[in-house]
Amino acid sequence: MAEDLRLLHKDRILAVKDLPTLPNVLQEVSRLVEDPTSSTDQVAKVIAYDQVLSAKVLKMVNSPIYGFPGRIGSIQHALVLLGLNVIKGVIISTSVFDVMTSTMSGLWEHSLGCALACTEIAKVVGLEDPEEYSVPGLLHDLGKVVTAVQLPDVKQELDATVRQRDCTYREAESLVLGFTHETINGWLAQHWRLPLKIREGMSWHHAPTRAEHFPAAACVVHVADFLVKVYEYGSSGDDQVPALDPNALKLLKLGTQGLDTVMDSLADKFLEVADISFN
Repeated sequence: MAEDLRLLHKDRILAVKDLPTLPNVLQEVSRLVEDPTSSTDQVAKVIAYDQVLSAKVLKMVNSPIYGFPGRIGSIQHALVLLGLNVIKGVIISTSVFDVMTSTMSGLWEHSLGCALACTEIAKVVGLEDPEEYSVPGLLHDLGKVVTAVQLPDVKQELDATVRQRDCTYREAESLVLGFTHETINGWLAQHWRLPLKIREGMSWHHAPTRAEHFPAAACVVHVADFLVKVYEYGSSGDDQVPALDPNALKLLKLGTQGLDTVMDSLADKFLEVADISFN
């Protein structure tokens, strides 16, 4: 019976075509990216056709998350500086999170905070293209949004379970759904053909050392998620601080001094990203 319910929930969640998430422009961008003859100019033009989306993307890429505040004036410039994976992640997040204000209060702020923390951690530990780590940070709780939109009745049950049992949102997901938001993240990342590094960061942030190909990405999101919860920045559905896996710090070679550097930087920057909204 429990397995039947799990499959039913999975089927309803996987009906992602019903989600007000990915605009046509992203599908066209994905098509261009797979075409070796296409250029950055062509990709930028496609995004620029959607003026609302362009404004959202430029607002995001000029935020402290990416370290170029107020300096990126065009989509093409953003693509050159940040790369397509970052821009795709921004398009997905700004599209999906549009539906969030009413469904999960505080989750957008939590996700922004996590993206910012991911970039800072990646810089401090010396990872290549640190901005790319912001994308799994932005999208790490996407499965919660999908549940709220696709299964509003289940969302109410999850909230009630968190309150009654004083447990984490993730524990409530296991009890009510039979799987957690990371599983949904994996389905979505595959469906949208996101790069493996982003997919693993989204799918394994609660068990980071189990990531098969890019454990560093999962470890960065894991530590970032922990720090954002410690700072009580936004809300991810409960008020519990998850356990920090010491193996994640070990894998990243992030010692006490490095962690202090990240935390000092975050305290100021959280205030700066607080006003990024798209309503």
